Amino acid sequence: MEGTTKIKDLTPSSRRVNVLGKVVSISEPKEIQTRYGEGKSVTEVVLADDTGKIILSLWGDQAQQVADGKTIYIDNGYISLVRGHMRLNVGKYGSMSEGTEEVSNLNESLDMSEKEYENEYRRFGGSRGSGGGGGYRRGNNDYGRSDDRKYKND
Repeated sequence: MEGTTKIKDLTPSSRRVNVLGKVVSISEPKEIQTRYGEGKSVTEVVLADDTGKIILSLWGDQAQQVADGKTIYIDNGYISLVRGHMRLNVGKYGSMSEGTEEVSNLNESLDMSEKEYENEYRRFGGSRGSGGGGGYRRGNNDYGRSDDRKYKND
């Protein structure tokens, strides 16, 4: 598929990525509490291609769309850091569908979710004088999503 990012090429700052991979394993859903106090269900899926593997975080009923050994295509996904480790996410602006191409010769030795990154402060927004927002915001932690909204208590 054209415009597809290989798993080994994903970085903590990867946004708007299209990933094709095969489901290697699916964890049991975990109930977690978001930073806003709501309870949500998250399922971690190991997704692999011929270059490596990564953990895909699926929220709520997204997990019902995957099965062990199934090839899936993530369109407009993004990377977040969970306790410093990369996770691939579909998000509300992305989509997940069954892959039309076969993914074989899986490389399960390169685990992109294994390396720990620092949750550094990220710069976002426009230039300071333009009224375009701007400011510093801590990188995401746990299962909180890092996005461009500035929160009052951050």
